[in-house]
Amino acid sequence: MGGTAADGCITVSHAAMGHSGRLTLDELRDLVGGGAIETVVVGFTDHYGRLLGKRYDADMFVDETAAHGTHGCNYLITTDMEMEPVPGYRFANWQQGYGDFHLLPDLSTLVLASWLEKTALVLCDVDDEAGRRVPIAPRSLLRTQLEQTRALGFEAYAASELEYYIFQHTYRQAAELDYRGLQPAGWYLEDYHILQGTRTESFHAKVRRHLKASGVPVETSKGEWGLGQHEINVRFAEALQMADRHVIYKQCVKEVAEQIGLSVTFMAKFAADRAGSSCHIHFSLWRDGQNAFAGDEDLGPVKCSEWFRWFLGGWLAHVPDVMVFYAPTVNSYKRYVDASWAPTRLAWSYDNRTAAFRVVGRGPSLRIECRVPGADCNPYLAFAAALASGLDGIRNRIEPPACFTGDMYAARDLPRVPRGLEEATDRFASSEFAARAFGGQVVEHYAHFFRTEQAAFLKAVTDWERRRYYERI
Repeated sequence: MGGTAADGCITVSHAAMGHSGRLTLDELRDLVGGGAIETVVVGFTDHYGRLLGKRYDADMFVDETAAHGTHGCNYLITTDMEMEPVPGYRFANWQQGYGDFHLLPDLSTLVLASWLEKTALVLCDVDDEAGRRVPIAPRSLLRTQLEQTRALGFEAYAASELEYYIFQHTYRQAAELDYRGLQPAGWYLEDYHILQGTRTESFHAKVRRHLKASGVPVETSKGEWGLGQHEINVRFAEALQMADRHVIYKQCVKEVAEQIGLSVTFMAKFAADRAGSSCHIHFSLWRDGQNAFAGDEDLGPVKCSEWFRWFLGGWLAHVPDVMVFYAPTVNSYKRYVDASWAPTRLAWSYDNRTAAFRVVGRGPSLRIECRVPGADCNPYLAFAAALASGLDGIRNRIEPPACFTGDMYAARDLPRVPRGLEEATDRFASSEFAARAFGGQVVEHYAHFFRTEQAAFLKAVTDWERRRYYERI
């Protein structure tokens, strides 16, 4: 049924699972009974997109947890990056004693975590003790927008293109060096270079193999426009499934790097003189098994449906209102630099990489690529923001501006993306659209979260300040 691969991770035959990577509970029970699976990771993401949770003994999981779920401290969706309790939240605080919430495994996400020895993984929804969805949990936000999508008669499909940098240091070594002087995996810009990509192929081949074996079908991997920068693209899927794939992909990349003595970063901007790392997201709406964006209307260089036109109009119009869900950290905004492949102005174009919104494909493949989100985004929040914006466009028939042609970086008359987290948070907190789309409770909660992040940065003393002022002030 299973064996141990050369790299120490479990191998399970496709016949044992019935299909590649994804598991039914009965299949998992058989694998546990045969000794092929001993551990189940039960996880969910916090606001940063980090995978949190517990490792369960596999027998305990199949006997009890799969049906009844488990608990986690409710401070986990109020904590900061350092896992410190943060005051000021209504949802959880010291006055209420930091109780529990309920983690309910979504068994449709149950997969073999083939990069870990004898391990499966399942993602959870976050519920309260009465079994109601916790509205501020990231996966809850996306579920709510998908319900709205279906209420309009559509299904949403998405893809995310996630970029990262690889360094020739372990995570511990990088921390001991205070993240200074790290040696990138490449020493020249390798965008699409096969030769330079070969030098990291031992890592990327492992990741591609493990993702495929773990229910995340891979399309390609390639070098990007940065020293040691790469991306792996996985196949598009229904939007919730795609967000789940994104989470598994990111966890797999980090943990395989750990296993072989490398480190990776998904920071939006690792260094001022290097390209930022993006998370371009693609969306299309489908109805009756067909791409509802396809149509015969002329919209500049593309033929489309009215649904496409209005979805594009709404998505573009509401970027400032929900920018915090695309760019959630202080570092996120360092990425928006002219002539850097990151968008700086809000407009759309056809197959134009200077645009914030790049329309690609034709007919059944027609879709919208938003190039605004960085690699540091939480996919559930970014997808929820995109859907809420586009659906508002459909409901209110929001027309997009005319298609832009040429170099958008040079277009000084176009509106800019927000310039920083403080500006973006203020816009989100006061946005009537955000309150209408997500509810006042969600807006208040996340505004506090982003303001806490901004406040932490304002108290920090940076290397830039020391270099600039130590001697010469």
